[in-house]
Amino acid sequence: MTSGSAHRRADARDAALAHAVREGLLGPRSPLIGLLDVDGVLDAVDALNEAFAGPATVQHTFAAKACGLVPVLRLLADAGMGCEVASPGELEQALAAGFPYDRIVFDSPAKTVEELEFALAHGIAINLDNFQELARVDRLLAGREPAGPIGLRVNPQVGAGAIGAMSTATATSKFGVALRDPGAVEAMTEAFAARPWLNRLHAHVGSQGCPLPLIARGVGVAHDLAERINERLGRTRITGLDIGGGLPVNFDDEDDRPTYADYVAELRAAAPGLLDGRYTLVTEFGRSLLAKSGTVATLVEYTKSAGGRQIAVTHAGAQVATRTVFMPDSWPLRVGIFDASGRPKQGPTQVVDIAGPCCFAGDLTAIGRELPVVEPGDVVALYDTGAYYFSSHFSYNSLPRPAVYGYRTGSDGQVRLASVRAAQSVREVVEESGLAQVDALVELRAG
Repeated sequence: MTSGSAHRRADARDAALAHAVREGLLGPRSPLIGLLDVDGVLDAVDALNEAFAGPATVQHTFAAKACGLVPVLRLLADAGMGCEVASPGELEQALAAGFPYDRIVFDSPAKTVEELEFALAHGIAINLDNFQELARVDRLLAGREPAGPIGLRVNPQVGAGAIGAMSTATATSKFGVALRDPGAVEAMTEAFAARPWLNRLHAHVGSQGCPLPLIARGVGVAHDLAERINERLGRTRITGLDIGGGLPVNFDDEDDRPTYADYVAELRAAAPGLLDGRYTLVTEFGRSLLAKSGTVATLVEYTKSAGGRQIAVTHAGAQVATRTVFMPDSWPLRVGIFDASGRPKQGPTQVVDIAGPCCFAGDLTAIGRELPVVEPGDVVALYDTGAYYFSSHFSYNSLPRPAVYGYRTGSDGQVRLASVRAAQSVREVVEESGLAQVDALVELRAG
């Protein structure tokens, strides 16, 4: 059964799309845009806070990789979120959006000396990936105390979900200290015993394709390790647990499932003491906070048939829906068809492929879908695309990045839009591709 909030979200989305068409924001001169439901995002933040309410102190951070657009990050900062970053670019985006240093968590398996020095000096929480990085921090600190919390990431090695590339707790994952490897637990215990400033454990099992029991089991392994180390050392050395994010998203229909409340119930079952208040908790959710609130909308340029299959050629393909195009079974998207006025199409259906503009045969965002008859000038909406699809652009064929708009819809049906990111111009694409150095290789050849 579709919830009331899901109905509201669907109605608001349709109203926003129609408004974008009327205002000329989506049309022949701008055939591809992104739309983000601001109220939907804030509802997700509220649901997250409500699910984790209790005796434990919890800092919820947003995984910047899911949508590294500064206005989106600013909205989340204003809503009380922290920010998890995994690169210098994401760190600068978080700072530009207004996240204070003490609400930023820095994760990356390849942090440089310069990046570590900056984080250590400014009180940014750091999750170290391995013992070599831990030794590097020893040298950088040179006996002084860090300005912020420092944790060590563990790989609980609890197995993979349905999408291998999204599973980070496999036996051979590149992330963290593999706990089942010989001597790992003893080495972890010694690391904490020797460093009073080392006070957190970090674990992340994976995201899309990972079922809740698997994710909770990985968190439970980290919690058990914290208990074991604190007991061995005879004092509470580990005071915080960063349990990552990874709540999977339902791409099959409008409903939010599983919910954050579902996840917390699994955590309580897997680690009964996790939420009792003895540990400060950090979360790093990304996709689940934004996905259902985003829509990629694109104009249908042409329709055709090949081998008895109808094909609609649009301007949304691998450049915005990279994962869907290259792994369609793992990342399927729901599709809506609207007429040239932005109204949902009704009537007869047909089986159709929705194609993108990229110059390779597999550039399809939907394959063999039964949809209302599609015609040139119609609008195709790709739903549940608020995470990754807006900000993880694939520059194939030098296609420009589309404009993104945030929207709110009042009880009277009136839509208000705000520009989140302007469309990239073709000139900017050319400049980005080295225009200022146009003669560099010719001059090198001549010299």
